[in-house]
Amino acid sequence: MLSKKQQVIKRLFDIFFAVIGLTILAIPMAVLILIASISTKKGGVFAQERIGQYAKPFTMYKIRSMLNVSSKNHITTTKDVRITKFGRFIRKYNLDELPQLYNVLLGNMSFVGPRPDVKGYADKLKGKDKIIVSVKPGITGPATLHFKNEEEILANKENAKKYNDEVLWKEKVQLNKKYIENWSLSGDIKYIIKTLF
Repeated sequence: MLSKKQQVIKRLFDIFFAVIGLTILAIPMAVLILIASISTKKGGVFAQERIGQYAKPFTMYKIRSMLNVSSKNHITTTKDVRITKFGRFIRKYNLDELPQLYNVLLGNMSFVGPRPDVKGYADKLKGKDKIIVSVKPGITGPATLHFKNEEEILANKENAKKYNDEVLWKEKVQLNKKYIENWSLSGDIKYIIKTLF
């Protein structure tokens, strides 16, 4: 678990770069949101409840990349018929995640940390694994980078949800635990650089 001093340092870092990011990317983001609105025929910003720090729910924002097609579960793969052509493009380059800079500024997300999941995962952790919800979820992080082709991996599994729950999720927990236990600001900067390049 991060000390209070480490949390303050991490928060100041997040605020500083979230302001810079939103200032630089405001216009490009607005254009992407407009195109997403046209391609999905709905509002270009998608809001969904996720689990955040201390297992408390919050609203996470993304650029809409899918049509409003019903699905039995939340698992998304590269074969998902809900994804629009434009949606595939922005998902490929993680441009759909840009509105989460606003989440970072609000304070319910960080640049680096465990990815925020829907209910039924982080909020159900037990024992030492609960350390994952001691920090704010991130836009990127060790598990995100390690499983950067997650949707492709799941697309090749007969039961994507089962594989996600029994294999990927458990591996992500271990990666995120190690990240938190060995946190450093320089480590966060390295994860951001790896994500960008």
